[in-house]
Amino acid sequence: MLLTPLDYIIIFGFFILSLFIGIWASKSAGKDSAEFFLSGRNMPWWLLGVSMVATTFAADTPGLVTELVRKNGVSGNWVWWAMLLTGMLTVFFYAKLWRKSGITTDLEFYELRYSGKMASFLRGFRAIYLGVIFNVITMAGVCLAGAKIANILLGISQSEMLLYSSIVVVIYSSLGGLKGVLLTDFVQFLIAMAGSIWATIYIVGLPEINGLSNLLTHPNVSSKLAMLPDFSNKEALITLFIIPFAVQWWSTWYPGAEPGGGGYIAQRMLAAKDEKNATWATLFFNFAHYALRPWPWIIVGLASLIIFPNLESINQTFPNLSTEMQGHDVAYAAMMTYLPAGLLGIVLTSLIAAFMSTISTQLNWGSSYVVNDFYSRFINKEASERQKVIVGRISTVVLMFLAAVFSFYLQSAKGVFDLLLQIGAGTGLLFILRWFWSKINPYSEIAAMAISFIIAVFFFINGKLETPLIEIAGYWQLIIGVFVTTIGWVIVTILTQPTDNNTLEKFDALIFDGESKFKNIGFKIVGFITGTIGVYSFLFATGNWIYGKINLAITLTITTAICILILRRIWKYIS
Repeated sequence: MLLTPLDYIIIFGFFILSLFIGIWASKSAGKDSAEFFLSGRNMPWWLLGVSMVATTFAADTPGLVTELVRKNGVSGNWVWWAMLLTGMLTVFFYAKLWRKSGITTDLEFYELRYSGKMASFLRGFRAIYLGVIFNVITMAGVCLAGAKIANILLGISQSEMLLYSSIVVVIYSSLGGLKGVLLTDFVQFLIAMAGSIWATIYIVGLPEINGLSNLLTHPNVSSKLAMLPDFSNKEALITLFIIPFAVQWWSTWYPGAEPGGGGYIAQRMLAAKDEKNATWATLFFNFAHYALRPWPWIIVGLASLIIFPNLESINQTFPNLSTEMQGHDVAYAAMMTYLPAGLLGIVLTSLIAAFMSTISTQLNWGSSYVVNDFYSRFINKEASERQKVIVGRISTVVLMFLAAVFSFYLQSAKGVFDLLLQIGAGTGLLFILRWFWSKINPYSEIAAMAISFIIAVFFFINGKLETPLIEIAGYWQLIIGVFVTTIGWVIVTILTQPTDNNTLEKFDALIFDGESKFKNIGFKIVGFITGTIGVYSFLFATGNWIYGKINLAITLTITTAICILILRRIWKYIS
């Protein structure tokens, strides 16, 4: 579908605004590395929270949700809805601790919590492992999703899309640092939310859909509406519900849902004004990510089942879509071709904003690891602040290039999601316990990282072979990764010496103020449970209002309100 001049004006206007923000923010971002990577540690909770949400509002997220809905119905979203427990754990147990640490990146934690050469090695190695390897895989998945959208809506190739978008996102990310990222994230989030909601309303009104009631009763859709998986379907129950709740949320490391906090979520918490702002930011993020945003994507995914009932119908409509780019995740972009001029420009701008928001955050976060935890720690310990900023900007360009190249080796949003889960399988429990279990040491972390990575690489290569060495379901791959990795690092922990007492005492004094590690633990547990119930209640209340199930919607809405009141009463004990 060809864009009109109005659509192009909207898109280019957004590009110009993003570049302007980056140039404006560069005046302060270039002062020193603290400004470039943490915005002077003076950011309010609402800006940080919106930035977290905008980052996870990636170009691949609508495609992922659409793919899940088309394949498994609304209940297919439990593979990521279950990660709310991970997020709430961070809110009530770890957000405050991260901000109290006073570090620049979460990798500095290693030399704060551990001691000796192995602690230094771990910090440097994780800087490359997470900041480059893991980060490149994450960004490559987003690049792939952006390329699919561009191919369908703009008719341009993957190479062209990556070239044009990379230029803009690299410029404002490398110039404006975290402040530029935060400000553009705020604008991008508003555009993305407005675009997704407006597009959903328009699509539901299409003659082919003929309104919400017809959508919900259509034969292609009615069997996909359940919010809980079919408990009589053993395969669906295991993969969509049991594994995510029993294993996945506490055992896997996934960007944006790291057990114990980490990555760009930790970066935002470290940039907060104080501990309360760090906690509020993370709470808002989890509410908006899991409860506020999903339904527009879900509705579009359901609508796509009417217009594109199967994969063949999508491929026939878009014959120029290459084999490597075909899949159910392109159905979201395919539905956008039905939008009129102007609205298409806004929605395409919102998808571009989602892409740029995620990539810019990943670039700033990844380069912060390269600069603070590798370059200035091991390569040039006497590096000036100006040199650090320069290296940060160079690494931004290099990371973008690597991600763009690797995106050609991936195929679907769900495939990237599964790969990232597998790489982090079995490491989650360690990240939860290391703040409290003094026995955990650098060897524990190295063992967890190495074992999980080796298992993930094996399964990834095995899946690419024409004749796999072993045939095994995806959920069993995850369970094996979690079990073997967890057993491995626990054994290593028991057999090796813990960090020296002096380091542990300094760590406890800084993080826990010399008080018990379990102070107010009861209130925190109540907050964790209440927050989880409240967010799920809001999520399903919204769904039931849409479905027209008024009594259940009212009950869930009241439950949400009760949870808010409880959290208000106990907040002073947990923030």
